[in-house]
Parts: sequence; structure tokens; C-alpha cells
Amino acid sequence: MKSSIHVLLGVTGSIAAYKAAELVRQFKTRGWNVTVVMTRGATRFVGELTFRTLSQNPVGFEMFDPGEQWCPEHISYAENKSIFVIAPCTANVMAKLAHGIADDLLTCTALACTAPLVVAPAMNDNMWAHPATQENVRILRQRGVAFVEAETGDLACGRVGKGRLAAVETIMQAVENIIGVKA
Repeated sequence: MKSSIHVLLGVTGSIAAYKAAELVRQFKTRGWNVTVVMTRGATRFVGELTFRTLSQNPVGFEMFDPGEQWCPEHISYAENKSIFVIAPCTANVMAKLAHGIADDLLTCTALACTAPLVVAPAMNDNMWAHPATQENVRILRQRGVAFVEAETGDLACGRVGKGRLAAVETIMQAVENIIGVKA
């Protein structure tokens, strides 16, 4: 029996984007349908082909690609989803979400999507601690966005601090809790 759960996964331009491939695999292991939307920056870290192969679905990353249906892509990606997970989510994309800036496929899709939104941040510790980033987190939480807390640990920049993407298992637990299913 095919699951009625359809996850929309947003992937942003962070070195942690490679962990999103494991998220897709975990979603698929549970029998869930997965669609991936990437920022252009994310494609510099992990290729579209990786996500298309793992999800067995087309992957969106260009705002003005000719779609396979008449509906604008950001609308079609947003419709009929159980949950929208952005992991990793950069400080840049969090700022755009907090302030309604929709200048790429992922952020346009986020504004059009009515499914619960889960954000798993990943960035340098100074970026995470910056007052502007923390204010954007506050704004998003106030709007009902669920956060999977960034972890403290080794960062890609060579530092140790808070800003590391949460473990895949932690993100999966948050998703399961929000949509109300058990593995």
C-alpha cells in the first residue's frame, strides 16, 4: 500500500547539503513520496541527479524551467504536501523566509506552500549567533515554523560551535512528530 505522506524537501547551499540525500533515503524507506526543491547554491554541493535518483521524482532548482504541466512550478511543488522540510537551511534562506522574499524556486514555493514547515539550520557559529539570524528565527517561530535545533560540534569552517546541521535521526523524529506517524 502506497503512503499518503508526501514530503517536500528544500535543500539550500550549505556543505551540509550532502546530508539531505540521507534524509531522502530515510523518507523513502518509510514509504513516503518525496519531492526535492533546491537553491542554485545547493546544486554546487550536491547534484540534482542525486536527489532525482533517490526520490524517484523530478527535482526543482530553476525558477523559469519549462514545466511538465501548465501550473507554475512553485505552485505545483507546493500543492498537496504533508510537510515541507528545509534541511539544511542557510541564514540567507531563513532571512528570506522571515521577510517574505521570494526570489528563487525554493522561497517562492515556501510562500505558496500551506503544509507545516520544518527548518533545520546549518551555518557558521558566528552566523547562527548573530542578532539578525536570531531575530529571523524568532519571527519564523512566531509564525508557527518548527525548528530542529542546530547542534554544537565541528563546523566546515574548521571551528567548533553551534551551527551544525542536526543529525538525520533528529530531523526524522521531528518530522514524524509533526505529521503524527511512527517509523
